[in-house]
Amino acid sequence: MGWGVLGGCLQAASPLAFFWIEPATVYALGLVLIAAVYLGFGVADGRTKVIAVETCVASAFVVVAAAGVTGSGWLLVAGLAGHGLKDLWQHRTGFVANTRWWPPFCATVDVVAAALLAVVILADLRVGW
Repeated sequence: MGWGVLGGCLQAASPLAFFWIEPATVYALGLVLIAAVYLGFGVADGRTKVIAVETCVASAFVVVAAAGVTGSGWLLVAGLAGHGLKDLWQHRTGFVANTRWWPPFCATVDVVAAALLAVVILADLRVGW
């Protein structure tokens, strides 16, 4: 989980590495990327039901991320927090096989990044150069 905290801090600071892109776009791309990881896990699992569910879930996060690019930054916070909840559900149920180690890490990344992004929004800070 310590690595998850570091990952969440890096996720929150990611617009600094992509200074030429609007921060909301960078956060949205990050949300899509973390949501897509489970697609790979679903394919590795091999069950059609798992692939279908993970595709639908990832698609929902893509929609939230896209809306967060031009809409409220709170959509991105909600997307990250929602993905953290999805990770906790995955950890509890083991829906996707062979991912026991991943959900606690990813949930930590998501929650830390969501919390830091919420602080940025509340403090009305500009992330980037």
